[in-house]
Amino acid sequence: MLRRPRSRVLPVLAAGGLVAAVAVAAPALAATPDSGSLSDTSTSVQWTAGPFAAPNVTGTTGDVTCGPGLCDDFALHVSTPAGYGDGHQLTIKVGWANSAADFDVYLLNQQGAVVASAASSSDPEVILAPPASGDYTVRVVPYAPLGETVTGTATLTSLPANPAPATATPPTYSQYGAPESFPQAHNAGEPSLGSSHTTGASFYQALYDTYRATWDDSVSPSKVTWSNVSATPTNGCLTGGSTSLDPIGFTDPATGRVFESQLAGKTSLMCYSDDEGKTWSPSQGGGLNSGVDHQTVGGGPYSPNGIGALPTSSYKNAVYYCSQDIADANCAASHDGGVTFGPAVPMYSLLDCGGLHGHVKVAPDDGTVYVPNKSCGGNQAVAVSEDGGTTWAVRKNPASTAGDSDPSVGIGAKGTVYMGYQAADGTPRVAVSRDKGKTWTDDQNVGASLGIHNVVFPAVVAGDDDRASFAFIGTTTAGNYQDATGFKGDWHLYVSTTYDGGKSWVTVDTTPSDPVQRGSICTGGTTCGNDRNLLDFMDATVDKTGRVQVGYADGCTGACAQPGGAQNFDAYATIARQQSGNTLYAAYDALPNLTPATPAVTKSGGLYVASTKVANNGKAAARGVTTRLLVDGINVGTSAPVDLAAGASSTVTFPGVRLAKGTHTVVVVADPTNSVKESDEGDNQRQTQVTR
Repeated sequence: MLRRPRSRVLPVLAAGGLVAAVAVAAPALAATPDSGSLSDTSTSVQWTAGPFAAPNVTGTTGDVTCGPGLCDDFALHVSTPAGYGDGHQLTIKVGWANSAADFDVYLLNQQGAVVASAASSSDPEVILAPPASGDYTVRVVPYAPLGETVTGTATLTSLPANPAPATATPPTYSQYGAPESFPQAHNAGEPSLGSSHTTGASFYQALYDTYRATWDDSVSPSKVTWSNVSATPTNGCLTGGSTSLDPIGFTDPATGRVFESQLAGKTSLMCYSDDEGKTWSPSQGGGLNSGVDHQTVGGGPYSPNGIGALPTSSYKNAVYYCSQDIADANCAASHDGGVTFGPAVPMYSLLDCGGLHGHVKVAPDDGTVYVPNKSCGGNQAVAVSEDGGTTWAVRKNPASTAGDSDPSVGIGAKGTVYMGYQAADGTPRVAVSRDKGKTWTDDQNVGASLGIHNVVFPAVVAGDDDRASFAFIGTTTAGNYQDATGFKGDWHLYVSTTYDGGKSWVTVDTTPSDPVQRGSICTGGTTCGNDRNLLDFMDATVDKTGRVQVGYADGCTGACAQPGGAQNFDAYATIARQQSGNTLYAAYDALPNLTPATPAVTKSGGLYVASTKVANNGKAAARGVTTRLLVDGINVGTSAPVDLAAGASSTVTFPGVRLAKGTHTVVVVADPTNSVKESDEGDNQRQTQVTR
């Protein structure tokens, strides 16, 4: 994407350049006070600096260079006891009054090396770092100062607590790369991915190309058939395959209509297809006065609150084109299926949020429109329209911190919103809203159980209201992941899934033996070098059976993927597709099915002993299965619980009972309290008659 050529951490991280910068004479605008101390008993310190007049943009082309008025340093001493970092963190915030201004913040250790930094468009900028004892420098760089004075705070804060890990069975994933015969198969940075619920086909968009993937699930792992269905002048899209400032794709799951869009200034070159890419038709591309960057296309039901938002064609859903402009971000609605668009309406200005935003999503229940943003007053947020794009409100998650990758939202069947984001410390966090972003709950780090320290490219999808998945590219290596020379981590594709409405998440590494990238990943825009091969985002979708699919660019292929291999900076078109486990639609869950055999009754020493064999004929394990014996409707006893794998069985024998003369009905019931969810709840009982 075209964006301001800077990031949360710049190429400023060469230690030699930083040490040289430290040696420069002290700037004229010194912090007041110029130093402070933190300890476990004195946990906060504050300072001010400025006003600043001259901008310092040296970090966009290399090391930050400091001079009088071009940087401000605050000396920070930290003294904490051993083990303090297990439950605490160092939080540094630097803010200013005019949010149109911009400052960057760096935390340097005593040797002049960067420990952490915040160089986004956020106000305030926030650094989260381990609270290790030592002497540090908090450096403020006025990127676009506008005469502002800054206020800084350094605080020792408690780490947010996470709930207990999920007990759900982790799903598994298989990887599917595009055919090598596709000319742009290895030029697939920042892809979009969608799924048609009418046919089950998936559509992968990157650069000019649209790939169609169809799936054969009669075998395991599933088989894929790829076809190149790219829009070109020969199949109806006169603007296809010619020019682009940015690609984006969208597949309407309800109708199967596929959109491909290429950014072209204050609009886009857009075409759509109703026959899965065989032919394409032109679209207006966007609303008048659309933005110049960061385009996104989405769609869903019409909002009942829309002003003039009635369809003007037979197409059932509204379509939205949103993009960033110079001073604001805009969104335009289409009421004829994306053929034409109304005027672009501002979602927010740069006084509210940073210009860069994530992908537009539409609630499947009531048509509420969401566009997430990584930095609105120092928090992650969503711009929300409840009237079909006519008016917008910015709603923040106050528990969040601004990050460097665009956040993503997924919306459940009844409107529950799941927002996945990269926090200021680089970790993957997700929060839940059940009132359209007005309040947020269950904000938690979903990478903690696997030791994930840094992530990029959040992508969230939801299915049933209590089920969602959060995909991201992550690494267990801590430190500055944008340091092209010093960062040595391996990156993998992770997917975290909730089956209980965001209370708990189970996270899996979908590429455990095949890194997606080695070394650094730069998200700083056009100033990045080779390590921007993946560009700025990826995408995820859910198919008609609830399987999660992630469209990403594999940056480490061939020899790179072998142990010790060197990074080759590829961008190979790849889909990770769920292979096993419960999906995001409970209707397709693999479930156990408990069936007892007709009870056998034998006489032994004057007692009648009943037994049965309980079988699990389903496709999933059943845990804690009990079986009950009833004689003539009276509860005689219940067996001890046992676990039954799919296809397994267990023989249950009950204690003997005395029977009076006559005919008696003997009944066995598997799972008598219905504690096990089954695919068929109607075959849990069998009976026989015994005559004495």
